[in-house]
Amino acid sequence: MPFEPKYEITPGIARALMRIEAAREAVRHLPITPAVLASLRETARLHTTHYSTMIEGNRLSEIEIKELIKHKGHFAGRERDEKEVLGYYAALDHTEMLAEKHSQLRESDIKRIHALVMGGGKPKVKPTAYRDGQNVIRDSATRSIVYMPPEAKDVGTLMTELSQWIRAQDDLPAPLKAGIAHYQYATIHPYYDGNGRTARLMTTLILHQSGYGLKGLYSLEEYYARNLPAYYKALSLGPSHNYYLGRASADITPWVEYFCVGVAESFEAVKRQAASEAKKGASDASPLLRKLDARQRKALELFRSSELISSRDIAQLFGLQARAARMICQKWVEAGFIIVNDPAKKSRTYALNQAWQSLVSYDA
Repeated sequence: MPFEPKYEITPGIARALMRIEAAREAVRHLPITPAVLASLRETARLHTTHYSTMIEGNRLSEIEIKELIKHKGHFAGRERDEKEVLGYYAALDHTEMLAEKHSQLRESDIKRIHALVMGGGKPKVKPTAYRDGQNVIRDSATRSIVYMPPEAKDVGTLMTELSQWIRAQDDLPAPLKAGIAHYQYATIHPYYDGNGRTARLMTTLILHQSGYGLKGLYSLEEYYARNLPAYYKALSLGPSHNYYLGRASADITPWVEYFCVGVAESFEAVKRQAASEAKKGASDASPLLRKLDARQRKALELFRSSELISSRDIAQLFGLQARAARMICQKWVEAGFIIVNDPAKKSRTYALNQAWQSLVSYDA
């Protein structure tokens, strides 16, 4: 039976959708400077990584996460936490690149996102297979069963149905589609671990691909983390904890409203920040930034701290092999993004092309 979610558009959902559209439209027309795009976008990425892993019990603070990601820091005794953070950040990078392609979400994309989540920061991972057994979720204190997901034999079919539903439901408002997809993914619980992080990344990707990226400046995860009991309560619907005894056919209206309110609050926070910057009379740099792909925008971080970079810097930034980094640099030279400063093979360096200098010519 195809996936057919059960919900209704309540006044609360309708109001949240109107708030989302109002904030989205306001941000679209407010001046966003390079400084705002750089600092707020990176802050949102760190927030997202911190809060999404914190929900799963990660012990690293946001300051420690920044040290780990930006400066290759290390925290003895918390290697598992480090691996979770690096994996999530790598998956976040990948979802941003997928969003740039403007293609529809495929089941294989979800599998690869999960593989990156669990990969500890490795850039090359194979899509992970779904669980081959049951994965009962228990209360950590009482050990009582909180949720019993579908049997392993049904997971593949359910995930295929979900991915087909996501691609087919283009008439739905994007926040509704994203929220429903989040709920159903969490309900299927296709893996033994990493389901929550993957669900949240998938949700953000659906919003971005549907034109609700808001320039990458928001973090839904902070909304969830502020009140975890409300997050889990909104996900726990139906008359039974058993997937086959009511959870699969539950009315998910409470979750949809919870989710849409969260999107509205997150969007409005960005609107307030953008409006504050607009008062300074700044110009909008987003049209210029949209001409760059996700990796090029991230590479701007290097040019904010140094006028010249090398392929080694690119390799370290993206976790690539030396040859792959050199190929990317060559591609960027041909595209006019960077220019060769020192042509010597062993000491070759690159400068940012003048066309993009305005994006880094400020105090970041």
